[in-house]
Amino acid sequence: MSDLVLGLLVLGGCLFAGVLLYNRLQERSARRALERAFPAPGGELPAGEPFARREPILHPLPAAAPDAARAPDPRVDYVIQLASAAPLARTLVLEAWSPIEQRFGRRALLAESEGGWRAALQLVNRAGAVSEAELIEFRSEVETLAAHLGASVSAPEMRAALEGARELDRVCADSDIQVALHVVGASLDPQLGEQPFQVVRREDGVTLILDVVVTPQLGRSYEAMARAGRDLAAAHGGRLVDDRGNALDERALAAIGAQLEAVRQTLAGLGIETGSPLALRLFS
Repeated sequence: MSDLVLGLLVLGGCLFAGVLLYNRLQERSARRALERAFPAPGGELPAGEPFARREPILHPLPAAAPDAARAPDPRVDYVIQLASAAPLARTLVLEAWSPIEQRFGRRALLAESEGGWRAALQLVNRAGAVSEAELIEFRSEVETLAAHLGASVSAPEMRAALEGARELDRVCADSDIQVALHVVGASLDPQLGEQPFQVVRREDGVTLILDVVVTPQLGRSYEAMARAGRDLAAAHGGRLVDDRGNALDERALAAIGAQLEAVRQTLAGLGIETGSPLALRLFS
């Protein structure tokens, strides 16, 4: 009897330890998922260069963004075409679509098209590229919706779409930068009005920051920021410097402008203009 009791106690202890281990693994997995989805805010701009890499941050689109900004676009979306012999009732389509929209949030898009509807999943945003599991789930949900409505579906090959998404995500990560110019050595209270760049106070002056990918007319916007920095420094007896405190003369400012133009051209080669509705959606 004592051996039986001892055996039961050992078995119970093993089960208890197994439950604790399982819970610890689940907790760690959940924490990592949250860290990937909501990274901690970055600190100050890194020293040594005027460019700061943007960390993935979820930003909603402006409320005033036009409907065209949310139209499915094969450059950044996985688009599934729904078609049927008879027109699909709009109310039925929207009702069936609602659970999919709730599941995938703003990454899910739906639009009427000639002869049917287009259901799409945004493949890339600042949080990264969509996962294979997410894309499979989305396609399955849309196919179920189509079967419910009596519609047929046509969609791109998923593996090619995922490979394209990963490549686009890589390009976007390399392009997603901020430019910072510092005006130091003077007491400043700049009244610059509406500008395409941000003005952030610091103890010894101000920092001008340009968020490259979401800035329209990038070249002009950068020139406006550089001009404002030069004018502020001249008017208040300050200096225009980089993160290390090195003076930024006309030659250095022009070199930064050339690098920004290279970033703009890289995105434009993919059909994405900085500050465009598509860029705002892609870098949300």
